Formats: sequence, structure tokens, C-alpha cells
Amino acid sequence: MGKYVCRLIAVLLSFVLFTGGYPVYAETKETEETAEKKEPGSLYSKACALVDGESGRVLYGREEQTPLPNASTTKILTCILALENGQPEELVTFSAKAAAQPKVHLGAKEGEKFALLDLLYGLMLESYNDCAYAIAEQVGGSVEAFADMMNEKAKEIGCTDSHFVTPNGLDAKDEEGEHHTTAADLCRIMAYCTWDSPKSADFLAITRAKNHSFQNVNGTEYSVCNKNVFLDMMDCALSGKTGYTAKAGYCYVAAAEEGGRRFCIALLGCGWPNHKNYKWEDAKKLFQFGLDNYHLYQGTESAFELSPVQIGCGYRRGTLSEWGTRTKLALSVACDQKKMTFLKADWDQAEIRKEMTELVTLPVQKGKKLGKISYCINGETIYSFAICAGEDVYAWDFDTFLKAVWKEFLLGQIR
Repeated sequence: MGKYVCRLIAVLLSFVLFTGGYPVYAETKETEETAEKKEPGSLYSKACALVDGESGRVLYGREEQTPLPNASTTKILTCILALENGQPEELVTFSAKAAAQPKVHLGAKEGEKFALLDLLYGLMLESYNDCAYAIAEQVGGSVEAFADMMNEKAKEIGCTDSHFVTPNGLDAKDEEGEHHTTAADLCRIMAYCTWDSPKSADFLAITRAKNHSFQNVNGTEYSVCNKNVFLDMMDCALSGKTGYTAKAGYCYVAAAEEGGRRFCIALLGCGWPNHKNYKWEDAKKLFQFGLDNYHLYQGTESAFELSPVQIGCGYRRGTLSEWGTRTKLALSVACDQKKMTFLKADWDQAEIRKEMTELVTLPVQKGKKLGKISYCINGETIYSFAICAGEDVYAWDFDTFLKAVWKEFLLGQIR
């Protein structure tokens, strides 16, 4: 009889004292040795960035966070917004303001009507300012409303210091500031347009076209040719957009892909007349630097092997016998992502960190976030995946406790 009393006392102590949680400390895995860091060499651009098109990490930058005017590189955002919010066949009518936009322009007259898709070719291949204005009025209802859409989209993409006032990139300002972006933000927009938007395939089809012929609704013929000559300079080139104003200088944004590696570059203030070709030299140098030095990196499967988390005394549904002198219960956990790649150079230090930072307390619902696994480069988190509870675990309450005591002591049953 005495041993049953002792066991009952142990049960009571477990119920009272051990229903809390246990902290689990951070664990770091898979650090690597690094090599000497390299640089791409001298560049003409005032600000520039080379970015991993998948993770968004800046691989190389100079003044990449400095806000600057970006001229017609703005039009990549105008194009993707029109593709996502408009219909290719819908008709766009040129207003007086659209028709009055300065060169470079299509030269359409007030009242002329075109299919939206045709104007997008004019926008991206020839960089027509009037096409941008007419598109913005059609898709946004007004240029001002379309600018609001541009700024909302930029925030959604992850831009940190961009403000758009015009759909064509002509220098302008409003009560919130001057039209500007940064080289890093412009790369983020380019990556979104090229790979991440639901309309990326349409964006690439337009920006990679050599030429395009079309008519207005009255049958007047128009023809446009692609001015992005960089598409023929490197085999890996996917898309891009030039820009120039007297204030911005020559600008360029582009995307490239080779062997599963995705790169974006942005060049701002890359020379003024008579240095129109500086942007091509910088673009080739930055892309080649990326191709020569960055490879795809992926952690091993072992990095995602997770041990059960020890938590306070609880029970699983249908297992009321999990009580007594046991003061901890092993909770199974799982990660919601197993594989992810990013670009890494030999001088980068890669880490995969497993961190269980939450104090786990009962009850625990299946799927509850308990920590995270992070892919890190040089201490910067590139990706982060949740570690979640793999099952439900319940806290003892008095009624459930009495049922367990009844089964153990009065019925002599342990399930």
C-alpha cells in the first residue's frame, strides 16, 4: 500500500510543479572557411548593385542604398503593373496630357485608341513617354492614382527607399518628395518583374522582342524596335531597360540567368553625354564578376534533422498514462522547408542555424511555431524557415488528472 501512496504523491508533485516549459538554446551548423574577397574593378556608375535574383541579397554594391533619379528604368514597374492589373486587348485612349508628353514618344494624337499590349511594346522597346502616360491613366484612372499603385507595389516587393511620381521616369516631385529609387531597390523590382510576378512570362516576352508592329483602331500602322542592345552582348542576358535624363544621367537595369544562377544589376548615374556606352561596360563587368565568382549553395539534409523538444509534463490525446514521475515529454518538431539555394562566393561564410528560442509551454497545438532554421551569409539571414510542433500536446487539468489516477490506482490500468 505504501508504494502506491508514494506514487500518488509523485503524481501530485508532477501535476503541480512540472506543467511549465523548458528553453532550448540556439545551435549553429555548417560554417565554412572563407577565401580572400574579390572586387569587380573600376566602374563608371555613380551607384550600382549586383543582386542575387532569387534571395535578393546584394552581392556587390557601391552607393547601392543612395536615393537617386532613375529615368526610364522606372518603366519596368509601369509595365508589370499594367500586365497585372490590365487586359492585353483593352483599349487605351490617348488624353491631351498623354499626347503632350515629350520625346521620346510614339506621337499619337489625342483621342487615338490602341490595345494596351501594343502600347506596352512601345513602352519597353522604344521607351515612349506618351505610352507610359496613357497606360497609367488607363490602369490607374489617373497618373496620380497610378503613382500610388507604383509606390504600394514597390513596398510589397521589398523596396526600402523608393518614391515614384511619374510612370515614365521623367524628373518630378510631389508633396512626398522627388521621384527616385536606389540601385538595390531597382534590382529588387527587376527580379520581381523577371521571375516572381505572375506575369513574368509576359514581361519577358515583351522586353525580349526584337521588334513589334501594330495598328491603332483606325488602322494606322506603327512599328517599334528594341533599343536594349545588351541582349546581344552576353548570352545570359534576359531582360533590361535603359534610361536617361539630364538629372539622372545614363541608367540601366537588367537581369541575367545562367546554370540556375539569377543575377540583377542596376546602374545609376553611369555617365552623361558623350558617354552613352559606359553603361554597357559596367553591365558586362558586373555580370561577369557574378558569373566568375558566385555559385549555387545549398545546405545538407542533416541541417534539417531536428531532435524532439523537451517540454513540461503533458499528455497526448488517448494516452493518459503519460504521467507520474516523468517530468518532461518529448515533443516532435518539423521544419516547413527542406531545401533552398542562394548564391555564394568562396569568400562568403555560410551558416545554417537552428534556433529554438521560444519557451515551450503547454498546451501545444500542432503547427505552432517554436523556432526557426536560418540560412545565413556573413552573419546576415538570407532565408528563414519556421520550426513547428509536429503534434498536439495537452496540459493536465484537474478532471484529466483524476481520470489518470482512477485508471492507475482504482482500475489498475495503464494504457
